[in-house]
Amino acid sequence: MIPIKTPQEIEIMKEGGKIAGAVREKVLAAARPGISTLELDALAEKLILEAGGESSFKGFEGYPFATCINVNEGIVHGLPTKRKLKVGDVVTVDLGIFYKGLHTDTARTIEVGGWKVEAGNDAGRWKLDDKFLRTGQKALEKATKQCGVGKTVGDISHAIQTTVEEVGYNAARELGGHGVGRKLHEPPFISGLGQPGEGPVLEEGMTLAIEVIYAQGNGKIEVLNDGWTVVTVDGSVAGLFEHTVAITKGGPIVLTCS
Repeated sequence: MIPIKTPQEIEIMKEGGKIAGAVREKVLAAARPGISTLELDALAEKLILEAGGESSFKGFEGYPFATCINVNEGIVHGLPTKRKLKVGDVVTVDLGIFYKGLHTDTARTIEVGGWKVEAGNDAGRWKLDDKFLRTGQKALEKATKQCGVGKTVGDISHAIQTTVEEVGYNAARELGGHGVGRKLHEPPFISGLGQPGEGPVLEEGMTLAIEVIYAQGNGKIEVLNDGWTVVTVDGSVAGLFEHTVAITKGGPIVLTCS
């Protein structure tokens, strides 16, 4: 059963989502060469608490941090560490906020500085171009447009898959979005792969965390020895673009805009 939110609950989620979006952007703005991912996590938690919210992630199934921060081949659930960012690193900040009894969830990927290395010690690494990040954002926008009353989860999944694959990238098969609201993770699971018309039908009052989780390589993943961090098996650069979206009669409302 997919939980339905009241208009009042959606308004609260809109308030919390605005905080989440603002925190996400402030933390990404701080993601400069020389800062550690642990410092970024501390900044996120400070901003969340100052705004009157709580971290949705910290304590969830034993998770110890306020954010998941993924770098380069890291795709989801990256543990913040003392690792310092360098020019050319690809970093994702993923966070959730619990505000007035309801959760919102959001993420975005950026490139730190500019990375145009052609030779030297970094030669041969997976190289990012602007197309990669534009594709993730475009896929999220297209998926969000499918969040209408009477549409299906498969419509969302298909929008993600086709947008990512048409330029040669791949969605991670085992990962995806989910319902969100009274709990951080609610049904349904929203894969990045799917066919139009398949899966649960979307109804007014549903609130969904739409996640575009993809990689330059084949999209196969593995979990590191820390038990949390998920990376691409082939070492390819990964990205994650996520918004919490409400299904309404007037169309989808993105709740986690900054």
